[in-house]
Amino acid sequence: MNIAVLGSTGSIGKQTLEIARENKDRFKVVALSANRNIDVLEEQINEFRPEFVAVNDKEKADRLKDKTDVLVYSGMDGLLEVASVKQADIVVNALVGSIGIMPTIRAIEHGKDVALANKETLVSAGSIVMRKVREKGIKFMPIDSEHSAIFQCLNGENIADVKRIILTCSGGAFRDVAKEEMHAMKAEDALKHPTWNMGAKITVDSAPLMNK
Repeated sequence: MNIAVLGSTGSIGKQTLEIARENKDRFKVVALSANRNIDVLEEQINEFRPEFVAVNDKEKADRLKDKTDVLVYSGMDGLLEVASVKQADIVVNALVGSIGIMPTIRAIEHGKDVALANKETLVSAGSIVMRKVREKGIKFMPIDSEHSAIFQCLNGENIADVKRIILTCSGGAFRDVAKEEMHAMKAEDALKHPTWNMGAKITVDSAPLMNK
């Protein structure tokens, strides 16, 4: 199976490539994309030898072009190219934020199966995306934490038999902070996630469970 990975330098992107690395007889990486981290992307290019890559930051993309013989795209146009390359059977969308919406739609329109870790795609454009999924008849699979857990729990079950789903989470930096103490918390306190290093915005969103 040929895969394209959007957001290959992030946590989920790297995990996807670990699976590809351990199953070289089953998966071939044909395209990758990154936002700005061209150092890690260059390492991935050297290992997996994709046919295409995209870098959202145009200046970084130009720098990468001087370091590799792989075709390098840039910006949103680049993401859309990687999301729709004819060689890919499935597109893994591990992008962060609403930038993931259009590449998801482009992949579906081109008949690609989609493994989605980009929550914002469904939060912002769920009705549009799911209508296109039904129209194209592609496989559309959630692969990020809670969404994948629900998907796996319901797989093969009769939804009519399900009364409720109880979804737990690890909690952020304020998991063990009493409500009475919350008024004294500052941004630096919110950034002290007990488990993950997810970047400032996602970590802050996690602290009050805003991202749930």
